[in-house]
Amino acid sequence: MNDDLWLAERFETDRPRLEAVAFRMLGSSGEAEDAVQEAWFRLAASDTERIENLSGWLTTVVGRVCLDQLRRRKSRAEQPMPTSLDGTVELEPVALPGPADVEADPESAAVIADSVSLALLVVLETLEPAERLAFVLHDMFGVPFDDIAQIVDRTPTAARKLASRARARVRGTDMPQRKEVSKQRTVVEAFLAAARGGDFEALVSVLDPEITLRTDAAEVGQIIRGAAQIAGGAMTFAAMATGAQLVLADGKIGVISSLPDAPTRVLVFTVEGDKIIAMEGVTNPDRVRGMELTLLDA
Repeated sequence: MNDDLWLAERFETDRPRLEAVAFRMLGSSGEAEDAVQEAWFRLAASDTERIENLSGWLTTVVGRVCLDQLRRRKSRAEQPMPTSLDGTVELEPVALPGPADVEADPESAAVIADSVSLALLVVLETLEPAERLAFVLHDMFGVPFDDIAQIVDRTPTAARKLASRARARVRGTDMPQRKEVSKQRTVVEAFLAAARGGDFEALVSVLDPEITLRTDAAEVGQIIRGAAQIAGGAMTFAAMATGAQLVLADGKIGVISSLPDAPTRVLVFTVEGDKIIAMEGVTNPDRVRGMELTLLDA
């Protein structure tokens, strides 16, 4: 397979997720498709051998394209969204993938198929462009604040604050509802119980087979993948699970733990259905202090 064909196939694999990101940023499927196409043009003109994480690079480019588009809207004082005759906002539904797309890429299809309420999109239209980008990329797609900071040209702490302000604006919509937090809490509590007991099988049962674990203590770019590999570190989780407190960490469910002779650690979970699909361990004191942490009732 030649390099151009390989690159095109990789791009098409990422396209559904990129369009999902762009749609939530722009609220228009047509503009989302244009933003993703612009990312392809920029990729084709780039030295791809120097790109270490292609999916991350593409997400960053789409984010920047969308951010520029939102800023142009604001500078031109555009009507953010078309309205109907009765004065209500008209929004496009998310285009769901067909059966062939689902079969080819279930993960990307699931991202696209994830419902986006009209109420949420209306609220997103009221956010400043940088706030919208920080909220969408972090809260909806799990992009680290270090990466978001590079897109908005601010520090990671400032990027967290952007997402926090945006989060406060959308609390009246379905992000996140108490019912959803309660469901996620049940999954996380099952994980903690299994970790405390060193129960490998129970840990694996609540982890998605393709789960990823990222920690800020690890080497740059290092990610642990797979339920079995992560569950194999049960003893590490056992120490943290003992005495850990459940929190909302930057809007996501997580746990915070302080141990003697060890730094405060926050473990943030991304839960879908009854499985944990991603975890991020934060131990850097500056990052911990910059997080919005809300203790959950026992």
